[in-house]
Amino acid sequence: MATLVCFHAHPDDESIATGGLMARAAADGHRVVLVVATRGEHGEVAPGFLGDGEQLGVRRISETFAAAEVLGVHRVELLGYVDSGMMGEPENLAPYSFWQADVDAAARRLAAILDEEQAEVLTVYDDHGGYGHPDHIQVHRVGVRAGELAGTPHVYESTMNRDAIAALMAEMPAPEDAEVPGGDEADPTADPDFGSPAAVITHAVDVADLADLKRRAMRAHASQIADDSFFLAMPDEAFVRAFGTEWFIRHGSEHRDGPEQVRLLPGLA
Repeated sequence: MATLVCFHAHPDDESIATGGLMARAAADGHRVVLVVATRGEHGEVAPGFLGDGEQLGVRRISETFAAAEVLGVHRVELLGYVDSGMMGEPENLAPYSFWQADVDAAARRLAAILDEEQAEVLTVYDDHGGYGHPDHIQVHRVGVRAGELAGTPHVYESTMNRDAIAALMAEMPAPEDAEVPGGDEADPTADPDFGSPAAVITHAVDVADLADLKRRAMRAHASQIADDSFFLAMPDEAFVRAFGTEWFIRHGSEHRDGPEQVRLLPGLA
């Protein structure tokens, strides 16, 4: 048995990006730990969704634990930093925002968890945070540093396969009002900060058989992912195409020949 630690920026990121990996690892008998940097206080929420006096950040914490239960996660830790908002927004400058956190100080907090868990595998994000989100970029910086401090042997950067998404969008165009992570442009894959080209991705984890479980975990984040959202309303076939593979770059790897198809990341397999 090995220990997998998945480090994410906000509640719901874990279900979308690494939900299948976490569920597979847990089902195979590995220990799975989820660490979330912020409470996602600045996420968008539909009017009237929250109860009187209910804070979005508190609601999102409870949603995280519900999603973690669906995925079989053994431990959830929240570092408690404030959501930094999207790049260029005033929230970036808030003194307790994750974007403003000292990288080494934050990394020591995560490294303490890695040490305690004797983690073999850590996932973070790619160096541009998937789509340029400041908290995602900071997860990369903090996570990579924490892995160095703890001596974690396997560090993987979660990313999106830009080429695969472009092909899927050409075959199955999204509705005009669909919100795609990274912006609302007609073609977000044209942005060089959106995902990574297939040639630099080292591992493709096949989680197609866990698509229903991923969808259940995403549904637990009801404040952010409504039942009629693009994510949950798409047909089953399209959902599997979009979320049935999770993409990773082995940090520090010189392998640049495209992704290896795997059932679990090396270090867990």
